[in-house]
Amino acid sequence: MKIYRLVLLLCATLCLAVSASAATVLHQYLPAATASDLVPGAEAFGPVREDIAVAPVLKDGQTVAWVFVTSDFVGTTGYSGKPIHTLVAVDMDAKIIGVQLIKHSEPIVLIGIPEAKVKALVAGYAGLDLVAEANSGGTAHEVDIISGATVTVMVIDDSIVRSGLKVARALGLGGLTTKAQDAGPRFVIAPDAAPPVDWVEAEGDGTLRRLSLDVAQVNSAFAGHPDARAGERALTEPQETTYIDMHAALVSVPAIGKALLGSAEETNLNAWLGQGESAIALVGRGLYSFKGSGYVRGGIFDRIVLIQDDVSVRFRDRDHRRLGSIALPGTPNFTEMDLFRIPANVGFDPSKPFRIQLLAHREVGPIEKVFHTFDLGYQLPQKYLKAVAAPVKNVETVVDRDEGTAQANLWKRIWADKTLEIAVLGSMLFVLTGVFFFQTYAVQNARGFYIFRILFLTVTLVFLGWYANAQLSVVNLMALFGSLVTGFSWQAFLLDPMTFILWFSVAAALLFWGRGAYCGWLCPFGALQELTNQIARKLRIPQWTLPWGLHERLWPLKYMIFLGLFGVSLMSVEQAEHLAEIEPFKTAIILKFIRAWPFVAYVAALLVAGLFVERFYCRYLCPLGAALAIPARMRMFDWLKRYHECGSPCQTCANQCPVQAIHRTGEINPNECINCLHCQVLYQSESVCPVVIKKMKSRAKIAASPGISPVHQSAAQV
Repeated sequence: MKIYRLVLLLCATLCLAVSASAATVLHQYLPAATASDLVPGAEAFGPVREDIAVAPVLKDGQTVAWVFVTSDFVGTTGYSGKPIHTLVAVDMDAKIIGVQLIKHSEPIVLIGIPEAKVKALVAGYAGLDLVAEANSGGTAHEVDIISGATVTVMVIDDSIVRSGLKVARALGLGGLTTKAQDAGPRFVIAPDAAPPVDWVEAEGDGTLRRLSLDVAQVNSAFAGHPDARAGERALTEPQETTYIDMHAALVSVPAIGKALLGSAEETNLNAWLGQGESAIALVGRGLYSFKGSGYVRGGIFDRIVLIQDDVSVRFRDRDHRRLGSIALPGTPNFTEMDLFRIPANVGFDPSKPFRIQLLAHREVGPIEKVFHTFDLGYQLPQKYLKAVAAPVKNVETVVDRDEGTAQANLWKRIWADKTLEIAVLGSMLFVLTGVFFFQTYAVQNARGFYIFRILFLTVTLVFLGWYANAQLSVVNLMALFGSLVTGFSWQAFLLDPMTFILWFSVAAALLFWGRGAYCGWLCPFGALQELTNQIARKLRIPQWTLPWGLHERLWPLKYMIFLGLFGVSLMSVEQAEHLAEIEPFKTAIILKFIRAWPFVAYVAALLVAGLFVERFYCRYLCPLGAALAIPARMRMFDWLKRYHECGSPCQTCANQCPVQAIHRTGEINPNECINCLHCQVLYQSESVCPVVIKKMKSRAKIAASPGISPVHQSAAQV
């Protein structure tokens, strides 16, 4: 019973340490904000309302504005996959009078763009008129894009405008009101609509809508840009050259989908779309691509956005498919043909008008760009619609949000999107578990096991690390204590499936094998160190074995670092996260060395040290390894086999242990062992292990002795 409780406690503790935070609410950030910094002359904030996540801004005892956090009202996910939280104050005339960027996890800011620059851009939204935005569909202002942070800025802009409109309508600011369901007829998709017979008819009846720009039109648009350099760097191609010729069609409408895609492709489309989801087809040609290449790095198509009233949809790579061909007769040749899925939870209505906004850019410096937007409007032709009576509903100004349901839907969708990554990780864990359980057989062939380990570590580095970003960190553990203080939700911890699965497997492995199951096999940075060291050995770079006395005194460094970070986290988790930069994981694995030079130089120094001293960082500096080593003492089994002669007199394993985890007396230190199983390879080696060699010689001598029967020879060999 004691062990059973211990298992439950350990699993719960480590699974809680995943890198997700609790759902954001205004209560979390308002206490740290100063009213006068947000609204000049303001004295304080009033209490947060119970019906909607807003709080009054008070001046002379009167409410002069309302403050809210954008992520309470709209999705604000950026490159990092985590919300960008912005504090906004809007006055009684529906004008934004104060904005502060309060929390984000965007790697863009960490790579080289000063955070002060992004915060200044966000503060510049003060003065934005939400009434004008409502009348124009959110395009009454120019988006001030920062080169190198296009997606981040667009997400911030979208979240400020849409959340501001929601709050203004809910509170009736500036005469804005919540949109009620029309009392008259509404429209749904007509299932028996006649499809167009060819491309010409599809263009003529509005099934296809077009945005066509030539070089002259684009040059003219940029000539009026506030930055004079935009006009000076005009395109030099002939003025009539096609800049972009883009067509759009709502292919989730059955008649349109069958006509444009053909029966087979439409069947695939329907299988791809979930309940309530829609899809558009975009095709284009010309000098400018509506897709670009930014989505390859960040997963977001930053050149196009779908806008319908207050709804804006930015497409991610998981909502994109390439289209092989168009089935309509007479279709022109296009260089780009793609399908984009519109999620069901964004509030898109296919029966209403919408537009595709194209973001065009022009380089005005080595790393600077300016931007201009063009719109492709789309209205589904009447022949595809059918009028139905509107259902009777009670109009509510504010609808209480079921945050638990929303989070459940979110993490379920994320897990569905990560099917490949989860399947590969599950396979890796299955194979590794089999190796540990049947290690006697796994290590019989020394050469084969070496090749297997190198291949496994390569998959760990490339797939788990650089592709899936599944690198655990001591920050995860520190987040646990913050969760215990502020409360936690299991649904929130499920938002990162790879991290969740890894922590759960680590919890189980600690009880069976200690910390080595993760540190020695599943840590991407550990794999990077070992692989580079193996390359160094092939290049005959000398390997240094530190004197045992020095090595033993360097061990405690990582424990001191962990305890120091833990102590700081009790006072400030944010400060502890900054100090946790001693971990090179973010630079080497998450950001793939695309970072400011001091961080890259630090990682390079660690890797260079690892060329001479294998796993230098793991041995002496890793706070995560220290944190995992502490409960490693609770493992229930000793899987690593030893002979009585190990340590006295034989020192073979101790001398060859890659991380010097074997004492001169023969004992294996579980706090330092990475379970590489090299000692188990030596345990069965007929050419290295003195004990095995002695047994082999004894058997050979007995077998060669005269007068020994075959039965006795067989018994001797056994």
